[in-house]
Amino acid sequence: MMFGGLPYEVGPIRPPSEAASLLIRATRNCPWNRCEFCPTYKGLKFERRPLEDVLEDIDQATALHGDVFQTAFIQDANSLVMKTDDLVKVIAHLREKFPSVRRITSYARARTVARKSVEELGQLYEAGLSRLHIGLESGYDPLLKYMQKGVTSDLVVEGGRKVVESGISLCLYVVLGLGGRLRLEGEETWRNHALHTGRVLNEVNPDYIRVRTLTIKEGMPLYDRLVTGEFEPSSDAEVVREEQLLIENLDVTSYFASDHSTNVLMDVRGQLPEDKESMLSIIEQYLRLSEEEQLNFRLGTLFRYFGYEPHYRSYKEFLLPSRREAVTAVIDALQRDQPGRPKELVAEFSRMLI
Repeated sequence: MMFGGLPYEVGPIRPPSEAASLLIRATRNCPWNRCEFCPTYKGLKFERRPLEDVLEDIDQATALHGDVFQTAFIQDANSLVMKTDDLVKVIAHLREKFPSVRRITSYARARTVARKSVEELGQLYEAGLSRLHIGLESGYDPLLKYMQKGVTSDLVVEGGRKVVESGISLCLYVVLGLGGRLRLEGEETWRNHALHTGRVLNEVNPDYIRVRTLTIKEGMPLYDRLVTGEFEPSSDAEVVREEQLLIENLDVTSYFASDHSTNVLMDVRGQLPEDKESMLSIIEQYLRLSEEEQLNFRLGTLFRYFGYEPHYRSYKEFLLPSRREAVTAVIDALQRDQPGRPKELVAEFSRMLI
């Protein structure tokens, strides 16, 4: 059977950092699949693929590609739900058939990892599992409950610490703007989201912190709350203010990555704590901009992904007078032809990037 032109099965997503990786599908879809903000597997049944099928896929991938990959990613949303011995066999077969692979990674849920012993995780590490990508999303329990994440912050800490102790590199994901303008427990959610997320990250101290920005589109349960007015998303400036508070409260030795095109400031990245000051400096510069300038930067950055010229590839390019003047001319033309269109494009482009 062919899957999208390939003689082996491939799932729908992987982290941006795994763009050049060999993709091997060990499970199908997500065993939880209830998160309000995720449309990826809605309506699809979770399945554990037979071990022999996964091993056969690795053989098919070898026959097709040869030993050309340096990294591999095991799909789908939570491969650690497999029996540890079976996953060890998958990893071992990958390393045997692709000896040039130096990094093997996968997604996992914090609850699943917390159920594993450090010894089991250590077996996976010894087999060759290099890194786990886990969605923290928020450290604020009322928000995790609202979004039906199915975990608590304590579970993330427990599972995350086990991963770190096992030797496996850990990447935790945070969703900026996840609480929008909600008020949970009588308080502004954005502030508690930032502070409690910082607390969890400090307790775990993962190798990587990767931020994503909440983008709502049809297919997400959260979209219905948006339509009814129950949920109101944060503005770009509010998201950046939240990111500022998060970074200010981090006491970690993690690498902070902003490597997704939905993020307002992809330039805010670096090794903590060394780069904290420079990261906060970019945020402070952005927050001093007028609303018009913030829109100019955001849209000019999004232009990059949709064939518009000119565009901004970084905040530094936005600061170049000649580049800003050229982008401004394009935006002004859009505004003249269709008043309000620039703001609409920001929302449309963002939805298309997830």
